Amino acid sequence: MLSRLTRPRVLALCALPILALFAVAAFAPLPFTIAYPGSTADVLGVDKGRPVITISGAPVRRTTGQLRMVTIVATAPRSDIGYQDVVRAWFRTDQAVLPHDSVYPAGKSDAEIEKRNLGQMRQSQDDAVAAALDHLGRSGDDIDVRLHLADIGGPSAGLLFSLGVIDKLAGDGDGGDLTGGRIVAGTGTISPDGKVGAVGGVSLKTQAAARDGATVFLVPRAECEDAEATRPEKLRLVPVTTLKDAVASLEALADGGRVPSC
Repeated sequence: MLSRLTRPRVLALCALPILALFAVAAFAPLPFTIAYPGSTADVLGVDKGRPVITISGAPVRRTTGQLRMVTIVATAPRSDIGYQDVVRAWFRTDQAVLPHDSVYPAGKSDAEIEKRNLGQMRQSQDDAVAAALDHLGRSGDDIDVRLHLADIGGPSAGLLFSLGVIDKLAGDGDGGDLTGGRIVAGTGTISPDGKVGAVGGVSLKTQAAARDGATVFLVPRAECEDAEATRPEKLRLVPVTTLKDAVASLEALADGGRVPSC
């Protein structure tokens, strides 16, 4: 049996390994990635000296507003994310803690990950053009649409690409554009038949959109709750499930009509 004099010392000695474990945990790399609001780009504008959308074979009208696709950025694949980094990011609204493998697939090199992301972007662009032309009842045999956006990967710009093509093609001459002169941002994948899919990272993307002047944000309906949780002041969220929904909401907004909300 331990005496009263020796018990505190023994308890202290027993606590040392536990404290050491906490110390190691505080500095050991964890399987997480930290994400931040990224850049935005106007798909109706120019990127690195080239129009994002180039159309031939049909009249193209001048637009007055902006349709900004939004990105998030994440810590590098080989970054050492420690306990303190995770705790700090967990309590910030401008950062998000994500499982490492959800951003960077396990067993893939940096080059393979970049190739995959760029491949997703190219497929997203093809689907966006197909969805836009189908919405307008136009044929890809007569109209050639080229999309250019450098250094951005992934499929999340699909909805905005489709809206940009529609905005440039829907009618001849000037005026009457979808944005009504506003800066509209948004995110969402697109399928060739016009279905809008969730993408993740919405709470960070709304912040990037507001930072770059957007007043309206198109969000996949399934992600309304995430978007609303950290919605910047004065940014209006408009839920969409299809390309048709998005076009109808933007037209109603431009005309002062009723627009759905989250």
